[in-house]
Amino acid sequence: MPKLKTHKGAAKRFKKTGTGKIKRNNSMHRHILTSKSTSRKRRLRHSVIASDPDSKVVARMIPYE
Repeated sequence: MPKLKTHKGAAKRFKKTGTGKIKRNNSMHRHILTSKSTSRKRRLRHSVIASDPDSKVVARMIPYE
């Protein structure tokens, strides 16, 4: 089977965990933060595990990461 190219945009946004799950950061935490509550902004700081359907797509984009 030929080699797969890494999708560089995805490689900058997603990481694989030790068990192979896909980790991503939350959106909505860049600007217009004054209208968002402190607790909401605090929750958005942390990374989360991507959903299963999204993980399959992303895993193919970052095969060697």
